[in-house]
Amino acid sequence: MYPRRFTYHRASSLKEAGTVLSQLGEGAKLLAGGQSLIPLMKLRFANPVHLVDLNFISGTSYVREQDGALHFGPLTRHAEIEKSALVARVPILRDCAAGIADVQVRNRGTIGGSLAEADPSGDWATVLLTISCEVRCAGTAGERTLKLGEFLLDAYTTALAHDELVSEVVVKVPPSNSGGAYIAFKRTAPVYPTASAAVQMTVEDDRCKDVVIALGCVGLLPVRAREGEATLRGQQITPKLIESAADAARAAADPQSDMRGSAEYKRQLVGALVKRSIHAALERARGHQVEVSHIYA
Repeated sequence: MYPRRFTYHRASSLKEAGTVLSQLGEGAKLLAGGQSLIPLMKLRFANPVHLVDLNFISGTSYVREQDGALHFGPLTRHAEIEKSALVARVPILRDCAAGIADVQVRNRGTIGGSLAEADPSGDWATVLLTISCEVRCAGTAGERTLKLGEFLLDAYTTALAHDELVSEVVVKVPPSNSGGAYIAFKRTAPVYPTASAAVQMTVEDDRCKDVVIALGCVGLLPVRAREGEATLRGQQITPKLIESAADAARAAADPQSDMRGSAEYKRQLVGALVKRSIHAALERARGHQVEVSHIYA
């Protein structure tokens, strides 16, 4: 099926893109990587009257370190993040970028577009929830900065006004005694995960000083397993505590049955993913090199 007719606009700056959105109204949509929008347009689930292309705006694809934080341009491709030496210092970010779909999608998809889409099955929001992350937004009214939790409001819903767009994503670099891991379960590489788990941990004297556990694809937004975090925080990690944290994650999950599996199946699955992610995060926090990959079945 072909998309419905639309008028194409090529923005030369983020400011111009915001102005065009303001002038064209609700019928206008932004095109970043297009890995979500274009398929929806082909199926006619999305029918923009105007399409505003961001891909020809210079200086919007980068990974930089400044003041203890990594700064990502809104059109930074997943593949660029995957290969970045700066990102390699924060392994959970590389886990995410390297595991998104297949190489074609990673070469086109963008971190800004992914967050703005706010797809409940996406990867970036779950991972970035475990680290201090801010989303910078620009529009005709000026610029503002939102914490990720303030930016994401609901499934496919963000705090962006119609004439606003993501201008930068800023992630604070965790302390040196920290480690994280992100593992998703997928039927095949190109599809969205059935469930996923992200764990970021800081250790001190071989005890868990702090930890964040986020669950993906088991709610309309990424889910924090706060009781699981409390189980581990301040403790020397043991298999029994890890099992307790996984049980808490299962209880926190709120999945829906669909073609990927029943709600109960997803609860059990996310618990297993949390256990694997905790093990990998702990070893990385201890300074060990641990490779993780998504699980395909």
